[in-house]
Amino acid sequence: MTRSAHNRPRVKHQADQAACYTRAMPMPRDVPIIDTMLGIPRAEQTRVYDFMRPLFRDGASKSEFEFPAQYMFKEYPKVGPQSDFVAYTLGLMDHYGIGTALLGYDETSPDVLRALREHPDRFVAELHVDPNRGMDEVRRIVRLHREVGLRAVSAFAAGTVPQAPIADKRWYPIYAKCVELGLPVFTCVGVPGPRVPMEPQRAMDLDEVAWFFPELTLVVRHGAEPEVDVVVKFLLKYPNLYYSTTAFAPKHYPRAIIEYANTRGADKVMYGGYFPAGLTLDRIFEDLPAVGLRDEVWPKFLRHNAAKVLGFDARPPGA
Repeated sequence: MTRSAHNRPRVKHQADQAACYTRAMPMPRDVPIIDTMLGIPRAEQTRVYDFMRPLFRDGASKSEFEFPAQYMFKEYPKVGPQSDFVAYTLGLMDHYGIGTALLGYDETSPDVLRALREHPDRFVAELHVDPNRGMDEVRRIVRLHREVGLRAVSAFAAGTVPQAPIADKRWYPIYAKCVELGLPVFTCVGVPGPRVPMEPQRAMDLDEVAWFFPELTLVVRHGAEPEVDVVVKFLLKYPNLYYSTTAFAPKHYPRAIIEYANTRGADKVMYGGYFPAGLTLDRIFEDLPAVGLRDEVWPKFLRHNAAKVLGFDARPPGA
């Protein structure tokens, strides 16, 4: 075989990869977006992170930062006083075309409770869980699933006190109950922004959990860097594994994820923001149209994949 003949398949593969970008289309403006990570600002936003303060060791994290990963975000959102934070958030959602938001349930926040109660078509609840609480946390999931229509559970393995790796036995009762209730688990993977150890969020742990719980819907959050290539392999391997783009400005989405979404992963990648935690919606939606998704991928990315994972009709409310 000649050298040129041997190289032809690789050249064709490279041409195919280039084609997936040349066929990329502008972001549609008529798809009601589902944001898989959006919060309602509060007057004392720093209180949100009190749960992980026992892990901080450096001086800046303990006393200087308003947000544990503040050093990473140049435009950290600073929402001033508002007469109504729920109305303020709804106004932003309307402006940017966000139809529905996955909202972290917080029993200490009257605004969160009111938003879920008064606007069930705009906000659906997820619960941040702590596996160190054992069966008490499992019972809490069951109670809130019944009382507020809980749609998802979120896991921050590096932020638990003490830390509990993704595949640790402490998570298994929670995973099992989420299978029983049909709740997806959104889990942070990769280097955490706060200055705490990464080890609990190694991508390799997804392999065991996705294998042992084939009925559990797992959604990767917060980038998975520097193990994005490993996560793409697992996304191909496991039908119950998905990826949400939370915590990254769109221009910094991992290239491997965009390539995957434009090829074999159109049904597995979904939009997730990071307001008000670390990014403004201005910044996100300034970058988002240039992401480079193909025409048929955009509606799935913006809405339909999340609608499937969260268990409600992919049609916009009122359609």
